[in-house]
Amino acid sequence: AARHHQFKSINIDLIYGLPFQTVASFARTLANVIAADPDRLSVFNYAHLPQLFKTQQQINMADLPSPTEKLDIFQHTITRLTEAGYVYIGMDHFAKPDDDLATAQRDGTLHRNFQGYSTHADCDLVGLGITAISQVADCYAQNVRTLEDYYKHIDAGRLPVHRGIELSPDDLLRREVIMQLICHMELDIGTVERRHGISFRTYFDQEQAELQTRQDDGLLVQDGNTIRVSPRGKLLIRNICMVFDRHLREKAPGQPSSRVI
Repeated sequence: AARHHQFKSINIDLIYGLPFQTVASFARTLANVIAADPDRLSVFNYAHLPQLFKTQQQINMADLPSPTEKLDIFQHTITRLTEAGYVYIGMDHFAKPDDDLATAQRDGTLHRNFQGYSTHADCDLVGLGITAISQVADCYAQNVRTLEDYYKHIDAGRLPVHRGIELSPDDLLRREVIMQLICHMELDIGTVERRHGISFRTYFDQEQAELQTRQDDGLLVQDGNTIRVSPRGKLLIRNICMVFDRHLREKAPGQPSSRVI
């Protein structure tokens, strides 16, 4: 129906890591999806956070696939989609070679926002609905969490914003580093140094040990001028980018967050 109405690009979202999923069961789903021939796919790891989402308390932890099984599911997904002609954009996105996402990655213009990879870099993003996140200039803002509060703000002629932050120069620097790695799997250190007036190794001195660990694990290669993500590291690009996330490092112990795998 979408093709009949001439949609330019059709995307399908899949979630792996759900109760009772196996490589074999997900492979059957994937075969049906490949037959549907979408232009893009987003393949997300299920985030089990029952302390935040009460409905997830109905799920028995023992029924969830193990981290090893989930990684096997994702590796199989990459293999099958690659065989079917899709380009692995990174992290959780796949696209046909002629899709705008794949073109943007080849051209070096790929961007990532709260919704995933995007071809719309450096533009404002306005989030509508409860908990939606907006990005306007160098500010992030999140909407209120309940429908009652949301409509109360709207009816009063107010923006339904619950909280927000203005990015500091350090935030902007770290965002650029993470954006380059997550979108292009490579970081030109010299470009970052010139743009922000820093010595990369000095500024990120605290991160050097973690970067070396990632290199020892075969996830990346450093030569002093660039950081390049290896094919193996592409599977765990989020894990690499987390090295530069100061806010994650400073997060209070016990504060909930989703797992990488």
